[in-house]
This record gives sequence, structure tokens and C-alpha cells, in this order.
Amino acid sequence: MVSKIGIIGGGNLGMAITEGLIQSGFVTAGHILITRRSIDQLHALERKGVMVSSNNADALNYAGLIILAVKPFQVDDVLTKLKGSFKKGRHVLVSVVTGVGIQQLANLTGHEIPIVRAMPNTAISIRESMTCLATRDASPEQFQEVSDIFNQLGSTVKIDEKLMDAATVLGACGTAFAMRYIRANIQGGIEIGFDAVTASLIAAQTVKGAAELLLKKQTHPEQEIDKVTTPKGCTIAGLNEMEHRGFSSSLIKGLVASYDKIAQDSA
Repeated sequence: MVSKIGIIGGGNLGMAITEGLIQSGFVTAGHILITRRSIDQLHALERKGVMVSSNNADALNYAGLIILAVKPFQVDDVLTKLKGSFKKGRHVLVSVVTGVGIQQLANLTGHEIPIVRAMPNTAISIRESMTCLATRDASPEQFQEVSDIFNQLGSTVKIDEKLMDAATVLGACGTAFAMRYIRANIQGGIEIGFDAVTASLIAAQTVKGAAELLLKKQTHPEQEIDKVTTPKGCTIAGLNEMEHRGFSSSLIKGLVASYDKIAQDSA
């Protein structure tokens, strides 16, 4: 367990991380300092015991583990102003900023400090995020410390940094893709007779249950599909119709299109 955490950027993600860590009991509210230019939005956290500040340097003075949760366009300005405040041997920088690589972060901090990139998704707000982690220079102990933090907020997996864009598509954009599937399920449920509220409950819980089957049993989707596809049954009839309409291929093409868009924007 880390003793103190400094979070630079008290926006939605920074606040969600703070709330999740407090709820988990992994770190006490009094051991977190979070910054934001205008601290008016942080008063609810302050009432819970979290320290707040409008000065980003306070986070570095207070804690050794620093989570950078600002907007991508703010990174250069924020880190340039903090360049002299990072201390080798004291600080570990964890960035949850999309599209900003470890080398760019290292250039901006100006010191040989351990850096970890983390790519969570919006389910971090309910401590159910899938967070992908990458590092180039953190020790095993330092990386484990970061993993422990994000494991309080869902699940983590270590990946090569070159896969971070792919992780964004599969784990972050993937939330929207899953939501669109659920929405279509609800619409279909209404068409075959359910009211919207009931259809929404059934669709959401069914998807949650399907995901839990894979996570807990460590099985392949096709194994679970086989259990509900009886010969000449309604499930296989529906699956075949979806495939004829391009269900799997359109999803794959959508993932690739999102990935190509990231590559195009960063080129």
C-alpha cells in the first residue's frame, strides 16, 4: 500500500480515481492530494478528508507517486512548469493521459524518473475499469505498486507501450461499442414485447452475466455459445441471421477504423 498519492488534474477521471481509492479502503482520504485550477469542484472530496490545491507543485511536494490526469493538450504546459520539481529517487509518474507516450513524458519531466502509462476506461467510476499498463523504466516493485492502485479500480494487464493505441480502442472505445450492442438489444426487446425498463434490465444483466462467465471460468466465447445453441433452435437461428447481416465483420471493421483514426491523428 502506498502512503501518499498526488493527483494532478481534478477532472472527471482524477476525481473518479480518488473516489474509487477511498471507497476501496486502499488509501485513506487524508493521504491523497488532488489539484485543479479551480478547486470549487473538489469541495465534496475535501469534505471527505482529501487535500485539495490549485497549485500542481503541491502534489509533488506532498507525494512520491504522482498520477497525471489532465487533458492531452495540457500536458506540455503542466509538466514544463513542474520540470524542476520532479526528483529522481523520490517520484514515480503515472500518466492516464491518452496519446502521450513515455518518451514525451520523460522529455518534459527532464529527469530519469520511473514512468508508467495507464489506460483505464469509464467504468473506473464504479471500480470496474479494465486498465492497461505499460512502463519502460519502473522497477518491478514500483510497477506492482501502480498495479495495486488500479486493481482497486477494476482489473489490470501489463502490455507493451506500442499496444497502447490498440488498448484504447479495445478497452476504452470498446465500452461505447458494448453500449451500442446493449442499446440494440433493448430496441429489439421492445419490438418483441417488453417495455423499455424491463428490456434494459434484461439486456444489461445478460451482458454482465456473459462477461462474468468468461472472466470466472476462463473459457472461450464459443464454448459458452455452444451451451445455448441447440440443433434447429432459436439461438442458432438468430446467430446465423446476425452473421449473414455482417455482425462480426462490422464490429471488427469498426475496431480497425478506430485504430486507424488514432494512427492518423498521431502521424
